[in-house]
Amino acid sequence: MVIYEWSDIVYLGKVTSESDDSLPKTYVCTSDAVNAGFCTSATLGEFIVDLPTGVSQNETTIWTSGITFSGNGSFVPYTGEEDAGGGSDLWLPPDGELPDLPEEDKNYSSPFLLRRGLPLARRQSVIPYTAPINYTIPRKGYYCVGTIPITLLSNPLTPETADHAAFTGTVLFRNTFAGLLPASEYPKIGFYLGMTWAYTLVGAVWASMCYRHRQDLLPLQYYIASLIGLLVIEMLASWGYYRYLNAHPPGITSTAFLIVVAILDAGRNSLSFFLLLVVSLGLTVTKESLGKLMTRCVILSSLHFIFGVVYAVGTVEVTLETASIFLLLAFVIPLAFTLSIFLLWIMYALNGTIQELAARKQRYKLSMFTRLYRILLGAVVLMSIFFVVSSLSFSNRLAEDYASNSWSTRWLLLDGWLALLYLAVFCLIAFIWRPTDNNRYLANVDEIAQDADDYDLDAMERAGHLKADSTDNLNGEHGRPGSPGVGQDVVFEIGDEDDEEERERTGVPRTGGGGPGRGRTEVDEHAAGEETEGLIGAGNGSSKRDD
Repeated sequence: MVIYEWSDIVYLGKVTSESDDSLPKTYVCTSDAVNAGFCTSATLGEFIVDLPTGVSQNETTIWTSGITFSGNGSFVPYTGEEDAGGGSDLWLPPDGELPDLPEEDKNYSSPFLLRRGLPLARRQSVIPYTAPINYTIPRKGYYCVGTIPITLLSNPLTPETADHAAFTGTVLFRNTFAGLLPASEYPKIGFYLGMTWAYTLVGAVWASMCYRHRQDLLPLQYYIASLIGLLVIEMLASWGYYRYLNAHPPGITSTAFLIVVAILDAGRNSLSFFLLLVVSLGLTVTKESLGKLMTRCVILSSLHFIFGVVYAVGTVEVTLETASIFLLLAFVIPLAFTLSIFLLWIMYALNGTIQELAARKQRYKLSMFTRLYRILLGAVVLMSIFFVVSSLSFSNRLAEDYASNSWSTRWLLLDGWLALLYLAVFCLIAFIWRPTDNNRYLANVDEIAQDADDYDLDAMERAGHLKADSTDNLNGEHGRPGSPGVGQDVVFEIGDEDDEEERERTGVPRTGGGGPGRGRTEVDEHAAGEETEGLIGAGNGSSKRDD
């Protein structure tokens, strides 16, 4: 029997043959190993420890010893037939019966034979098993327990017919934390608790901003508030799920808990991509409705939701080391396919919206969408790097040292990294679309140009805000770029409805100019004059045109 931390496996065993690399190492000290000079008779039954010069076994984590299960060392020879009784039950399994081996296995020849020159009584390092063996963990690591049943000869004077030994046992690992979770999963408890508090803080800040600007909120800002609430619930549910698994063994309750968490996670991802897509398409900013595109967005979001639930359940229920590559791909490929469509569509739509806003000289909105584009581009680059790293990591999952090298960081690779990336991207996007005093200028309101070259005259004519013959004066005295009548601040075009309500409330007739700081009055195309001055927003007088 041997117990060790994985990094010390290089010290176990000796090379069997220097000339034949196909032969495995000799790991157990048997009579053959003693005759070959790999160990001494004093270490019979132990695993062979081959330490370099200057290193003692006390400096490693290796503990090894031979174990016997009774004081007299007797055993029951196995003949392939059910034991009729009359012998010791030392080698019998708990059910009292031995398995019926095939005929070819009855003549099994083992390299771990105690030869007639080294009887069991001469073992000096063998200890009888009378109580559980306790091993104190010296340091953090991936610990292993190895046992090999040594085949004995019933009588040294009889022909060498091997007898199969069999035993059963239980290995109990007690981690530094209290609970049932594997050490590779335990960090998720603290991680999801921290994420819950993080989203709660984001929600509190968002709620305070929404309250200050509650009269000017856009529908998108209500959607973001709802998504923050869903994120808090999801992180709290994930924390509760792993807390439950740490205190209770897997069962029906934990499976139901897992399904709830998977649905919340998939719903969060689908809703996030859906909102990002419709925003990139210009909904509520450049378009009143998406028409048939909205139906396609809903279908894509629904598929992404379904595949997300399957992936979330699969990553928890399936063991990566033993799962086939086809099963893993069945979980990953559908989700990756819908995710790729989402990302490509969002980037394409966002690029089109940016080009449209640039052509219409909408600088304020253009800056928002440009920053959004850069954030998403950075997220795509980071996700591409993550995909490469995770692919390289999972490609080595069948290696014998995969679990020992990845157990402490696997949670970060599977869950933590994507959750942190989502938090960063979400906070940046929410900051761009945060409630401000300019909210009322975002919904279907065009920014008025600051010079004659920046006017989108075609769009203004289509909107009905400018007569075709009124464009002549834009190149006149007051329409020249840099003239005193041109305002230097960003100016938004206010709709007819708001001006009409203001005139009815105050009784003031429509005018074309105003004092300093009042350059935002819309032109009434039915009025006899004051068209050009009202559009340019001059504040030092009025200019009229005679029809």
